[in-house]
Amino acid sequence: MVERWHARAPVPWASFPRSPHRYCLVPSRSSVLQIVDLQRGVPPLVRERGLFSLAEVDRGQLDSLIRRSVEFATDPRQHEFPLRDSVVGLLFTKTSTRTRTAFSAAALRLGAQLVSYGPNDLQLATGESLEDTGRILGAMLDLLVARTAGPLDELRCLSRFGDLPVINAMAQQEHPSQAVSDLATMLAHFGVVDGLKVLYVGEGNNTAVALAHGLALYSGCELTLLTPASYGLPKDVLDVAAGRARDNKTVIRQVHSHEGLPSEIHVVYTTQWQTTGTTKADAAWREKFRPFHVDEKLLGRWPGAVFMHDLPARRGEEVSTDVLEGDRSLTWAQAAMKLSSAMAILERSAYSR
Repeated sequence: MVERWHARAPVPWASFPRSPHRYCLVPSRSSVLQIVDLQRGVPPLVRERGLFSLAEVDRGQLDSLIRRSVEFATDPRQHEFPLRDSVVGLLFTKTSTRTRTAFSAAALRLGAQLVSYGPNDLQLATGESLEDTGRILGAMLDLLVARTAGPLDELRCLSRFGDLPVINAMAQQEHPSQAVSDLATMLAHFGVVDGLKVLYVGEGNNTAVALAHGLALYSGCELTLLTPASYGLPKDVLDVAAGRARDNKTVIRQVHSHEGLPSEIHVVYTTQWQTTGTTKADAAWREKFRPFHVDEKLLGRWPGAVFMHDLPARRGEEVSTDVLEGDRSLTWAQAAMKLSSAMAILERSAYSR
């Protein structure tokens, strides 16, 4: 016996009352659905939220982040899953090993679900505006971590138009999450940040900017930026950092010669000469950078100093293999601290939403 199936008569459209909202049908009385008051026009513009620059945080906020980073480095399980039921977006338009992995792993460890975007995944690549992109991401995500080589204002725009917390995982002007990791590494090694004397060697890039803004908040520190002429921190950025530093009896200076370097240094820090996502107009720029190379001879001027590098490293350019892999190098602990600092930054962002 073959059972016959009969299609039910369609429910006539006329049985659904018209809604005042376009494309939205008001259900019949038998339904539990209710009329939704849909957004009309564009969402309102709000003030940006998140972590954009360490020039915008105070000593208490930064100190809380680096101390929490050290706590997470000691025990990454000491949290209450602050990102449970949250969706975190990761927008990385430039290459990343440590920062992308750190924020991805940190978000997962704190209970979030992830949505990841590469450089050509969003309609930004086809001409959609930042403003419209922010509105859409803000409607669907709880938090966005973004790395670009573009202006920092692009991240602020995404936050303002999306009413969305945004974490700067590196922009053209600054790399604040790197400095949080760097200062947490110093705190873990020395027990304090106040009073540290740091020599930074190489290009005045976004890592150097963040380090300057971070150390400016601590008392009695000295940061000497040894950079090639024309490749240092921009004057306006240096002035801001040095001005905040003076309030804390900290000194930030930029020099272009090895002569007259401080007699006491606790940390020698360098980065790769070619900053991620950037190029240099001068074809002979490497010749200008060669004197700004950290080897055993330079590090030997300060027998008690440790070495730090934010990676990736080009052995033989900004640093020798012996220094990078030597027993005075904190580089690998510094890299591991990026996970802990990402957890601290995300946790703070979760509680301040």
